[in-house]
Amino acid sequence: MGFGHYPLSPAAVLDVLWSALVGAPSAQPPAVENVVLAVRLPRVLAAMLVGASLAAAGAAYQTLFRNPLASPAILGVSAGAGFGAALAMLLYGSALAVQGAAFAGGLCAVGAAMFVAGRLGNGSALVLVLAGLVVSALFQALTSALKYVADPTDTLPAIVFWLLGSLGRVGMSDLAWAAPFALLGLSVLFLLRWPTQVLEAGDDEARTLGIPVGALRIVLIVAATLMTAAAVSISGIVGWVGLLVPHLARLLVGPAYGTLLPASALLGAGYLLLVDGLCRSAFAAELPLGIVTAVLGAPVFVVILAKARRQWS
Repeated sequence: MGFGHYPLSPAAVLDVLWSALVGAPSAQPPAVENVVLAVRLPRVLAAMLVGASLAAAGAAYQTLFRNPLASPAILGVSAGAGFGAALAMLLYGSALAVQGAAFAGGLCAVGAAMFVAGRLGNGSALVLVLAGLVVSALFQALTSALKYVADPTDTLPAIVFWLLGSLGRVGMSDLAWAAPFALLGLSVLFLLRWPTQVLEAGDDEARTLGIPVGALRIVLIVAATLMTAAAVSISGIVGWVGLLVPHLARLLVGPAYGTLLPASALLGAGYLLLVDGLCRSAFAAELPLGIVTAVLGAPVFVVILAKARRQWS
């Protein structure tokens, strides 16, 4: 919390946090208190929440679909959230409306993908992924249409900035409503981590052990979608975290989902915290979060691909 264009010493940050915790007056100036409590603290907590949510959801999707390239965006939640946010900016403009519409848009996109897969593919995981790609393409096209009709001097820049991802405007009120959904989804994934690990061996093996594969898959998708939608609603679209971090966690703790899930959540929280610190302190103007995660994530993922090519071939 000391990094940024207004640098603070660790002692000043700790003094403000301790004073706020115990309810005592701080020895720091009001400006320092405001920076720590109103700006830096919500941003740090949001970075950890978003990073943990996206990384844990990515680990769940990769295990669920037995696909190392699966990510939280695979079922269209990011595209749906982007459309919802763009629509709210075009019609209303308030921050609460944008976040609520982004959350609802993400859920609607995944719901549409599951509905299509249920009608056409009997719940097949492959059909579900393909339906997610179709729904994602549809919502991306709708978002492009909204950008086309948006006011180029006001609304369009706001939409583009949101889609690039940022934690610069996150406050405690944003965390207060998004955190319960993210923590609920993470709790469900954590409680079901051992039955989920059995899915890695295949659906037939899981059924022989008495695991209701269909119901478990639906619960996992709903939980991961809640986490992703809550995260995207406050941060915008932040790519690569849900794809990259689970692979980094595998290098540290191995492929077993029971340990991979908590490791991914912890590593994702730390990773996005570091990236957000880089976004707001490395350059004179703050960089969008999604750009930096892509620039850092792409080459690292290439290295991971090179190391794991024998396992995936």
